[in-house]
Amino acid sequence: MNAQTLTPAIDPAIVPDWLQECLNARSTLEADSSSHCPTGNNLICQAFEFARDLHEGQYRKSGEPYICHPIAVAGMLRYMGANSAMIAAGFLHDIVEDTDVTAEDLEQKFGYEVRQLVEGVTKLSKFNFSSKTERQAENFRRMFLAMAKDIRVIVVKLADRLHNMRTLEHLPEEKRRSIALETREIFAPLANRLGIGRFKWELEDLAFKYLEPDAYREIQDLVAVKRSDREIQLAEVTNSLLERLDKLGIKCYELSGRPKHLYGIYRKMQRSQKGFHQVYDIAAVRIIVETNDDCYRALAIVHDSFRPIPGRFKDYIGLPKANRYQSLHTGVIGTSGRPIEVQIRTVAMHHIAEYGIAAHWKYKETGGSSNTKVTGDDEKFTWLRQLLEWQSDLKDDREYLESIKDNLFDEDIYVFTPNGDVIALNKGSTPVDFAYRIHTEIGNHCTGARANGRMVTLDTVLKNGDIVEILTKKNGSPSLDWLNFVKTNGAKNRIRQWFKRSHRDENIARGRELLEKELGKSGFESLLKSEPMQSVAHRCNYHSVEDLLAGLGYGELTLNLVVNRIQDLVKLRQKVEVATVGSAQELPTQIPLMMPPKPVPSSSPSKSPIAGVEGLLYHLSGCCCPIPGEAIIGVVTRTRGISIHRQGCVNVECVPGDRLVPVSWNANARNGSRPNTYAVNIQIEALDRVGVFNDVLSHLKDNQVNVRSAQVKTYPGFPALIDLCMDIQDKEQFERTCMQIKNMSDILNLRRLSQVTE
Repeated sequence: MNAQTLTPAIDPAIVPDWLQECLNARSTLEADSSSHCPTGNNLICQAFEFARDLHEGQYRKSGEPYICHPIAVAGMLRYMGANSAMIAAGFLHDIVEDTDVTAEDLEQKFGYEVRQLVEGVTKLSKFNFSSKTERQAENFRRMFLAMAKDIRVIVVKLADRLHNMRTLEHLPEEKRRSIALETREIFAPLANRLGIGRFKWELEDLAFKYLEPDAYREIQDLVAVKRSDREIQLAEVTNSLLERLDKLGIKCYELSGRPKHLYGIYRKMQRSQKGFHQVYDIAAVRIIVETNDDCYRALAIVHDSFRPIPGRFKDYIGLPKANRYQSLHTGVIGTSGRPIEVQIRTVAMHHIAEYGIAAHWKYKETGGSSNTKVTGDDEKFTWLRQLLEWQSDLKDDREYLESIKDNLFDEDIYVFTPNGDVIALNKGSTPVDFAYRIHTEIGNHCTGARANGRMVTLDTVLKNGDIVEILTKKNGSPSLDWLNFVKTNGAKNRIRQWFKRSHRDENIARGRELLEKELGKSGFESLLKSEPMQSVAHRCNYHSVEDLLAGLGYGELTLNLVVNRIQDLVKLRQKVEVATVGSAQELPTQIPLMMPPKPVPSSSPSKSPIAGVEGLLYHLSGCCCPIPGEAIIGVVTRTRGISIHRQGCVNVECVPGDRLVPVSWNANARNGSRPNTYAVNIQIEALDRVGVFNDVLSHLKDNQVNVRSAQVKTYPGFPALIDLCMDIQDKEQFERTCMQIKNMSDILNLRRLSQVTE
């Protein structure tokens, strides 16, 4: 197809020159072939046409045709040197999300590689989530898993986000701020982690523009006002340096001056608490030479030509950043007495600084088609492997998002092992953070540390260049006090996980007790050892039955879920093994479950929440605090009418049968416009750290649960105890709330305070 075949709905003016050339150059023979998936230039053209046809009639908030967005994303990827599959994914990245086309359809038409890239970028808009936080967390979980399979996924996603940020002004203000905040906290640091400086700078400046518009305009105006003076100063510096480099025979590929990016200037002002005129290195000079030796020779010329500023020299060539960035940085006083930052690097270093992980696609002929999977020995992606490990450890969505944000930001210090290996850590890290960065078991058995050959306390803040040695003991174990001073989320999570695992035996016993009480003792041991029970564990995402019981005892999953899985399996086996009894006899054919009595029908709405006690005096028992959705029973008392208990309450076990009254919850009960609520008491055992109670209250607020009373008890060296009395509407709300609290990494246990054995 050539340019003339464009449909009238697409203005040929929006098709860029590079795409026009692709359309004109496409082979007619290859275009007519349907025996295999398209490749190369043909793949790019077919992806564009497919996206164009599906997006026809769709428009962005700006009023321009929707196809403009995929064209822009594909163009950025092409500029970065991406192969045809990546460019095709740029055209198709919104197809699965916004149309009825499936991933299988894409694979059939464009191949497996394109499908994988598009699936990795596609958001989870077709799934239902209980909160925005849950949606965001699950979206990032999926994205990082896709990145581990193929790192190119995130490059496509970053290009998509960058173009969306460029056109953000057409969205409502609230949505603009939400997207800009996510960009500044996640995507800009992610671009930095991958070393894609061009994306990082623009994403930061655009997010800054929408999050703090007044500060953005102020700095923009100040930079513009000083432009002429700055250009004169930079010209004098660059001319002087270029002359001296030529005299010494150092080949210089580029010597240029530029102002720093607006958000970088703003952050420097915030960190130093200074005004714009007090921040000295607003401008920077970049020198690009041929070899590493030339970098250091050029540095000597810079320091000989201008007075260096003490403490401003950084050698990122000898000690590269975690994202592979290499350069020499120094600060000098320019000709006008104003400080200037000078960056010196080779051509190869410059390519990596600009394009990061994508540099080898642009400047080699691999096209990004190989070596794109994250391997275990690739030091560049240590941070990504940690995020993937936390996928399973962090079940609380808030904590997972915070871990992402913390881990994506650049490390600030570099320390050494006794063998000379470099370890990058967050600023403010301690020997405990260092120990857990080396290996989880070293952190768990850490008992002391040496820094530069001297014994130091475990809460000592490490400095750049420290040589750190960790002392361990076989019987050593983490301390709760470590949570008060460790800096990295990786260390915090490992410490919390250790305390959770230390309660494993108790949780297994509790899980067995809960399941045995629900299913009965008959055949229970055989059930636990059976192969079908192992299948139930796998269906619940646990490796073994013991793991399942521990999760049940800890509260990671509900009793109802496990019982339902077992019931489903029993029914399936009964259908499949109709003729044979054999192994099926080991499983109970019917699982006894205590079911609530059927509700008493009511012809009109009643204000009474209890059906079956119409016209009688009754009260809800305080010993077991029943709530709607739970099986209940009435007990006739001598002076207080009928007392409503939960089935299984110990105070009902010895009551004669003639005093028991069948009752149920009235689904038609009304109390004006507000739902009825019922008091429930719980006790939470949590790791004692600042803010844990506030985190619990946040979950209660999210579920619209009111707190009647609260009491927190703390003891040195022991977990904190939190006693809460809450207003609960029904069993579903209670279980959902408890599950979210239990999934917090700081929570060791949660139990309901009542005289019913849970």
